[in-house]
Amino acid sequence: MATDRADPQPTERNRLLSDAMAAAVHRYSVANPKSRQLHKEACQWMPGGNTRTGLYYAPFPLTMVRGAGASLWDADGHRYIDFVSDFSAGIFGHSNAVIRAAVTEALASGMSLGAPNRYERELAELVCRRFPSIESVRFCNSGTEANLLALCAARTATNRNKVLGFRGAYHGSLFTLQDAGRALRMPFEVLLARYNLVEEVDELVERHGTDLAAIIVEPMIGNGGCIPGTPDFLLALRRLTEKHGIVLIFDEVITSRLSPGGLQQKLAIKPDITTLGKYIGGGFSFGAFGGSHRIMKQFDQCHTSVIAHSGTFNNNVASMAAGVVGFGQILSPDVLMDLNAAGDVLRSRLQRVGQERGVPFQVSGLGSVMNIHFYMGDINAPEDLAGADRELLRLLHLELLNSGFHIASRGLVALSLPLTKTDLDAFVSTIERFVDDHKDLGNSR
Repeated sequence: MATDRADPQPTERNRLLSDAMAAAVHRYSVANPKSRQLHKEACQWMPGGNTRTGLYYAPFPLTMVRGAGASLWDADGHRYIDFVSDFSAGIFGHSNAVIRAAVTEALASGMSLGAPNRYERELAELVCRRFPSIESVRFCNSGTEANLLALCAARTATNRNKVLGFRGAYHGSLFTLQDAGRALRMPFEVLLARYNLVEEVDELVERHGTDLAAIIVEPMIGNGGCIPGTPDFLLALRRLTEKHGIVLIFDEVITSRLSPGGLQQKLAIKPDITTLGKYIGGGFSFGAFGGSHRIMKQFDQCHTSVIAHSGTFNNNVASMAAGVVGFGQILSPDVLMDLNAAGDVLRSRLQRVGQERGVPFQVSGLGSVMNIHFYMGDINAPEDLAGADRELLRLLHLELLNSGFHIASRGLVALSLPLTKTDLDAFVSTIERFVDDHKDLGNSR
């Protein structure tokens, strides 16, 4: 990272980074023989040894065998303070007693009832009351499903085919928006624009507006680096969609936790459809999509032209019961605001690590969700991170694991309720030591 002395030459830097990485990998591998063996065995039966690509990292991912509060324990007995909380789904921690009791009670009355149950109506009311843009809602099993169903609803409601999204956005495993590569995408006709660039969106809408069913956007782009949308950008999307009769979909699968009524509440923007997922199911599988009665009435079986939307586990009693107590009781507006305030403080402290040392290290995000980057410039869209130092981020990830901290390999941090001030302080101190110890590995990117 840039210092008051000249950066090492590229060949020297590469050697230093290679040596540091080799040492970190060696310590990691020696410390985790059981996880290494379990991964090797898993590879016999599952490609890559897993069924969730985002959980893999080299040389092998840890196998976690237990969780409690904000802690995880791996197969080799090491404890980790969990700073990713299952990519924000584990906001309640790993063993919330109230949620466990509610699920135990629900399961005692039957696990798979195959009929409407007493919890789903209550959870639906909680969701609609918390998010004013959602006048009625339907449940599903993941954010991926929620986004695909929202897009299908928009296409049917408008009788149009095309969808506009943003490069680098991730709306679930079947709708990843990249110009190239092998990411999966449903066969919709998709137009791609640069995030936070109104002019590019405006041009595409002017050219394709009459056949454009929906614009789908995360108010803070998540998988692409926790990059907030500017208020002007998001307001412009609302104006454009209203002008051209296009459905505006806010993917708030992650950002819904950034305010009691989602990020849309902070922005005072009302989308036509909102999609949800992650934590609202109390830590169990969950997805939801909802919006205006005008759009959602397409799913009303009382009408003859209904859109069929089924799913065996859409209203599974575990997710519904956990959601009622988790979202409805534990995660009150005050609790959520306190968690996001703690996230703002943590992000500011981490930002100072780079600023005070004059190094290319920064943390983007909002509230309790953020992403670490080894990069000096402004970050307004995922394309801006093309020059970020991903090898140094990989080294940080391994060294954090070696030090007992669990974050996502891409640098994502999502806070959970059980994290303590001591946990946060220890995390910042560990990051500071890493930056100080590896200042010669940086560059001026």
